[in-house]
Amino acid sequence: MATTESTEKAAPPPPEAKTSGDAVPTKYFALLEVVLRFLLFASALVAVLVIVTSKQTKIVPISPFPPFPLASRDAKFNQSPAYIYFVAALSVTGFYAIISTLISFYSLLKPGYFTKALSHFVIIDVLLLGVLASATGAAGAVAYIGLKGNSHAGWRKVCNIYDKFCRHIGASVAVSLFGSVVLVLLVLLSVYALSKKIPK
Repeated sequence: MATTESTEKAAPPPPEAKTSGDAVPTKYFALLEVVLRFLLFASALVAVLVIVTSKQTKIVPISPFPPFPLASRDAKFNQSPAYIYFVAALSVTGFYAIISTLISFYSLLKPGYFTKALSHFVIIDVLLLGVLASATGAAGAVAYIGLKGNSHAGWRKVCNIYDKFCRHIGASVAVSLFGSVVLVLLVLLSVYALSKKIPK
């Protein structure tokens, strides 16, 4: 009886007990991945909707000399190559966010697929982060010139005239900046999750 009891005590734990501790972090990683990718999609969608609805029409003078003839002038995002690039980058980001969110949700249901998905996501996330950050910087630079102007280059500010247009552009750039931060968090999460899989 004593020998039997000592054998039972020395018996190694079943395989399920060893792997159950690793399944909990993986599940949390996958859940956080889904939430962040959904936030990325939401930020891209909101930023695109805000900037494409930024059109504003004003009656402005078209000559600096008397009798100062007036004409109707529109301010739209597609009048600036920087804003067109900005909308294109946001559109690609939103489309990618939809696909990656669905794949991340599938990985949440099947944890064994999570590591394989991360190895692909981290590469695309880094590339997309560079594209989105550059587009946000370009749009922000043009928006700043519209807000402050540049006396050295002779560029006049326009936000004192097209106030609604500038508010839309500023809000869109701010939301896009939030999306860039979400992408940074996704890259860090993917790298950390993959590093936990490296045998020590």
